Amino acid sequence: MERWVLLRKGADYQAIGEKFHIAPRIACLIRNREVIGDEAIDQYLNGTIADLHDGMLMKGMDQAVDILMEKIREGARIRVIGDYDIDGVNATYILLEALEGLRGEVDMDIPDRITDGYGLNRNLIDRAFDDGIDTIITCDNGIAAESEIAYAKEMGMTVIVTDHHEVSYTDEGEERIYHLPPADAVVDPKQPGCEYPFKGLCGAAVAYKCMECLYEAMGEDSTDLDYLLEPVGIATIGDVMDLTDENRIFVKQALEMMGHSSNPGLRALMQCTGVPIDQVRAYHVGFVLGPCINAGGRLDTAKRALALLRAKNERDAMVLAGDLKALNDSRKELTEWAVEEAVHIVEEKGYLDDRVLVIYLPDCHESIAGIVAGRIRERYYRPVYVLTDSEDGVKGSGRSIEAYHMFEELIKCSDLLTKFGGHRQAAGLSMEPGKVDAFRRRLNENCTLTEKDLQEKVSIDMELPFSNITEQFIEELELLEPFGKGNTKPVFAVRNAELLSARIIGKERNMLKFQIRDDSRVTMEALYFGDASVFMETVTARYGRDCAERLLAGKSSGIRMSFTFYPGINEYMGNRSMQIIITHYM
Repeated sequence: MERWVLLRKGADYQAIGEKFHIAPRIACLIRNREVIGDEAIDQYLNGTIADLHDGMLMKGMDQAVDILMEKIREGARIRVIGDYDIDGVNATYILLEALEGLRGEVDMDIPDRITDGYGLNRNLIDRAFDDGIDTIITCDNGIAAESEIAYAKEMGMTVIVTDHHEVSYTDEGEERIYHLPPADAVVDPKQPGCEYPFKGLCGAAVAYKCMECLYEAMGEDSTDLDYLLEPVGIATIGDVMDLTDENRIFVKQALEMMGHSSNPGLRALMQCTGVPIDQVRAYHVGFVLGPCINAGGRLDTAKRALALLRAKNERDAMVLAGDLKALNDSRKELTEWAVEEAVHIVEEKGYLDDRVLVIYLPDCHESIAGIVAGRIRERYYRPVYVLTDSEDGVKGSGRSIEAYHMFEELIKCSDLLTKFGGHRQAAGLSMEPGKVDAFRRRLNENCTLTEKDLQEKVSIDMELPFSNITEQFIEELELLEPFGKGNTKPVFAVRNAELLSARIIGKERNMLKFQIRDDSRVTMEALYFGDASVFMETVTARYGRDCAERLLAGKSSGIRMSFTFYPGINEYMGNRSMQIIITHYM
């Protein structure tokens, strides 16, 4: 059951509108996103790369830069070790490109999801040692690799960590003890004592900051790295970081650059997946391009996605883009099967009473466990872990809800786990076979979520009469983009609107098209991309089968419902008309 909450933030919207030359309604929407004060509003509306924070404010940055300068001048062999997801791949690309630009002796390695697992491990370190590597620099991993980095140090290697994940800790009485790896330099804005003003960067952004500082320290022009803002923005969206502060600037810049990208691989992937190059939105990165980039690391090797970003000609780029799209299509099929299995387990084994769902799918491909967990979280709105068998025990991924800090709760179960890491909203873990049931019990015994916490909250920005939906208003909404986590698309509501007609549409016959009239007597075309059958079942249960059939026949039915929506413009054969996209109904 959802909770609809109308946001009521106080501010002088008229004055804000006049000062920044925006409509009062737009000022209200900005305030609803907790953007407060003239400076913050100005950056939200007008922020550019000139407003980015100085990377040298990060704890450990000076040590990392000094070491890299020395190693480059000595001609020492440097290896970048990344991760197999979209953030790790882009971070690896950034470090390789930047270090090569300084004529560093650099190569890379990325762990295999199945044989190596997440992050730095002894296999990777042994390979580096055998290859005569002097210095390892990690990206999007390393902060949790305490013993692995100690092993690398014993073998005489220099290690630099660049990461953005939470630092593991233990509570000893009143004192919290953080466990930092024994690297020569650690750059992670979430480490204790770091005074960097924004903690929400992805791994690629931390890597970019490190390279920007290195270029400046070596007397090079850091604007030579501006083209790397494109992968920073892509990784920020793909790793689902909050689109606030610096992240908003990174993403706005990246989306603008993608409209005329000089990267053959990105151009090929956009062409292969049908993304409109001249109208790229955060949605396209998050739900079309990103899954293809991730598919390499899920079902094959992330090095394929890195090769796409590094492709030098159109022919190679198109081949690699086609391979990644095919892998992603296979991933979709595996995911649908696994989601069905997970739903069956939850409902047949009586897990619906659990506040934290732990679902063991031994035959699920471990690379899609996180995706399946996310889908199950959406269905039942509670924290979800999906576990599966791997070569060295049980592995899994978790996806959380707003009120549940996944990483902190895993710390309370650390004695049951062989490895874990993550943050509030997502986590990965490994355990020995036979401990799944104990893990499920412990999580639920420790869980303090209330019934209210387990109700999905739909935050409504404002009620909006249909008469106020104009082309000008829709154009003004573009000032709020890019949308994503931390800067969600505005949610508007209409109460007690009359449904005049409904038509089931779509290739799968699973969407609805409505004519809806509100109390201002304005009729609006509406689309609903949710489950059409569930919607019609709701109407039937509330108003009876006869009313539901009359609605589908386009006849007066007397059906009234409340909706949340987002307005847009429908363009068809040269005609433009207003329409709304329905997101929730009640």
